[in-house]
Amino acid sequence: MAKSIMIQGTMSGAGKSLIAGALCRIFTRGGYRTVPFKSQNMALNSFVTHDGLEMGRAQVMQAEAAMREPDVRMNPILLKPTSDVGSQVIINGKPVGNMPAREYFKRKKGYIPIIRDAYESLAAENDIVVIEGAGSPAEINLRENDIVNMGMARIAGAPVLLVGDIDRGGVFAQLYGTSALLEPDEREMLKGLIINKFRGDRAILKNGLDMLESLTGKPVLGFVPYTDADIDEEDSLAERLGRREYGGAADIAVLRLPHISNYTDLMPLEACPGVSLRYAAAAHELGEPDLIIIPGTKNTIGDLLHIRGSGLEAAVMKRAAAGTAVIGICGGYQMLGREICDPQGAEYGGSVRGMGLLNTKTVFGSGKRTVRVKGRIENIGGALSGLSGCVIDGYEIHMGETEAYDPPFAVLTDADSGERPDGAVSGNVYGTYVHGLFDSPDAARNIVGAILEKKGLSDDGINDFDIRAYKERQYEKIAAAVRENTDMDRIYRIMGL
Repeated sequence: MAKSIMIQGTMSGAGKSLIAGALCRIFTRGGYRTVPFKSQNMALNSFVTHDGLEMGRAQVMQAEAAMREPDVRMNPILLKPTSDVGSQVIINGKPVGNMPAREYFKRKKGYIPIIRDAYESLAAENDIVVIEGAGSPAEINLRENDIVNMGMARIAGAPVLLVGDIDRGGVFAQLYGTSALLEPDEREMLKGLIINKFRGDRAILKNGLDMLESLTGKPVLGFVPYTDADIDEEDSLAERLGRREYGGAADIAVLRLPHISNYTDLMPLEACPGVSLRYAAAAHELGEPDLIIIPGTKNTIGDLLHIRGSGLEAAVMKRAAAGTAVIGICGGYQMLGREICDPQGAEYGGSVRGMGLLNTKTVFGSGKRTVRVKGRIENIGGALSGLSGCVIDGYEIHMGETEAYDPPFAVLTDADSGERPDGAVSGNVYGTYVHGLFDSPDAARNIVGAILEKKGLSDDGINDFDIRAYKERQYEKIAAAVRENTDMDRIYRIMGL
């Protein structure tokens, strides 16, 4: 049976995912067969495995850091918020329905056997399991039937490291307060503290650290510096969603939808040399970009109505009429059509006119499509004609079926349907259901190259860009930051290694 270590945080955004990902790479480089695990993830960034099952992107990032194929057992419960008080609940990669928070809270205890089975099967096949918690273990209102923090540590028999975020301030209060609110047996499972996002001179912290260790009875095992690694993040607290700056040779604007999902699709474009990729939440922020992207969403109709009411839809249509390229992915593709119907209330209910930039109609039903796809982009015209013929390898996650009367964007194959058309193209407006589109080797390079060529600018550096090599550099960067700034020998001993 595998050894385990659990990373918990004083709050959401403290850096649990990054520390867990770094440990996955460190242990893997040390010769251990390592896998990540998170019993319950609340996120709109998700991924489809090769067997057609849905899981959170944070555990996909950690699996990549561990050099392992993503496996839905790494994240047996995924909650995808559909409103402020409810989520779609996905168990072992399959949706079981939408639930208000209160109903899910009542049902949580019944999911413990599912979590235990997933964990124990991974532990039986591997040397180390790196477990990530959620939020904070000091959320005492959620302690009953906890399945993701100390409750999960009990299931796994895992020692716990607690991460605090010094960049936000109050890190001593974070760490001491969290420790103080734990039950005595939970404090026993807590074996060490890590201060994350540190900048400055450690010497000025010494008196505080001595007091913190005395008050908690736990050692401070590391000071991880603020690291600018570009890795997949959780949803609402991602710093990149606040980016508004211009300045790149290629200016790409992404609509900041209220229920934005899978914005990780855009990471390869964001990482390309010469690109400024920014998020526009209001009409005045859109500006005059070279490309507008409408990303995925967990509430297509609700978010369409939001951008309509804010004036952002009108700003997009004005730019499209002026010849700016617009591409919609998944929910963004659905918005670009003539009409969206939700007769069964799968997401929002009712029927609403779309933006009318593509000649399509989408109807939601009770089913959800999650499938890996391969294919090629058709011989498309317009500003993104450079994408023509690109081979793509991605996945679909969507409610609803779209009937398209415009030429297709791509031709895809999958295990369920064989060869079939995907998406639609009309002039400079493009739509597709394929997530991970820009992860394909040529897609990001070609789309940025087409923008630069149209502007008469050099595309030096674009042809050499490799998203896979770029990601590998990020995983090595976070591993180095943690390895060089924590007491790894002591962490190994804590784990019994």
